[in-house]
Amino acid sequence: MSNKTNKDSDIQGLVRLITDATIGITALVEAMHQRILYPPFLPSTPIQHLLSKIASFTYHNIKWSTKQIGNGLDKILSPLHPMIREKGTSIEQETIRAVLNGVIGDYLDKTNNPLKIEMQLKHQEESLDLEAESPFASLNHITGNLILMIHGSCMNDLQWTRKEHNHGKAISKDLNSTVLYLHYNTGRHISTNGKALNLLLERLVQQWPVQIKSIKIIAHSMGGLVSRSACYYGQTDQKTWPSLVKKMVFLGSPHHGAPLERLGNYLDHILEAIPYAKPFARLGKIRSAGVTDLRFGNLIDEDWQNEDRFKNIHDQRKDIPLPQGIECFAIAAVLGKHNNLKSSSLIGDGLVHVNSALGKHKKSYKTLTFKEENIWIAYEQNHLDLLSHPETYDKIKTWLLDA
Repeated sequence: MSNKTNKDSDIQGLVRLITDATIGITALVEAMHQRILYPPFLPSTPIQHLLSKIASFTYHNIKWSTKQIGNGLDKILSPLHPMIREKGTSIEQETIRAVLNGVIGDYLDKTNNPLKIEMQLKHQEESLDLEAESPFASLNHITGNLILMIHGSCMNDLQWTRKEHNHGKAISKDLNSTVLYLHYNTGRHISTNGKALNLLLERLVQQWPVQIKSIKIIAHSMGGLVSRSACYYGQTDQKTWPSLVKKMVFLGSPHHGAPLERLGNYLDHILEAIPYAKPFARLGKIRSAGVTDLRFGNLIDEDWQNEDRFKNIHDQRKDIPLPQGIECFAIAAVLGKHNNLKSSSLIGDGLVHVNSALGKHKKSYKTLTFKEENIWIAYEQNHLDLLSHPETYDKIKTWLLDA
């Protein structure tokens, strides 16, 4: 796809997003108006009903007009697209798009908004089109040993490069392997991405030009949950690719959820309970399915199907163990020093607690059985430091080296 085509799609996507946002805000104001017009616990009067009908008609017209203007803008902007200067997509643009997909990616996917990210494998920042006649023609280093890098929530494949370091590029040289990066919409359900990755990797191994000896996965944050979900569906469906995966390294993955999403859920519950604040609970519910999956670490469809994902419920996940036949490793980061582990564990890396990253749970049957020698705590590191810290890379390299 050309740069101009990308920009065309982005403009159309933004117009549609702004239109939808305006309609959503109008609905929020209307709901707040109704709350003020009809105070809780007090009887209504005829004049209130009349004002309510007038207001309802006005809000309806605003929403209808916004839709028409949005459709018109899309048509008006189309002839202007050739006037847009062609520039390569910047890292900043891709970062903003990744964050947008992380926050409302399920909505972008549902409405088929051009801003949505399609799942794809990339090599040296170039997408691999597995439907092309020669999908691997651009690869300059093809081996039978693959390294798959899977990014976290609200991120993209470019963000594996941090502080002039990239785990994938470094490990590719040190282990003489071919590195591929997954780029995906982190706002979709983790299980939806897991199933899609399962199918994508099966196609990859069927088409890879040389015999695959091993696949090793390095996954950061949510990427670890997507990896486990893909393995679950791959092994359940008896696909070929899981048998080729030898090792998986999880970097700060919230195997048992993240505290920020649980806090967000409690805030939803509080706002719903206050009559005048109830309309504002809609704002909290803007966050995506991918984000709400992080409350407990959902992996499969059954973890969220037939439930209101914003409802204040307890952990109802099925207990999914680490994938069979794959040696798994986990790194947890803490902001504090080694001599202050107890207090640091409560904070973790700023986003994920130590126990969650290491798969430990207060209920023993939910604990993931990492070998003791396969877990490591990275002190004085935050969630993003796991992408670039030299000590973290050395640990990853040591683990991935064949015995």
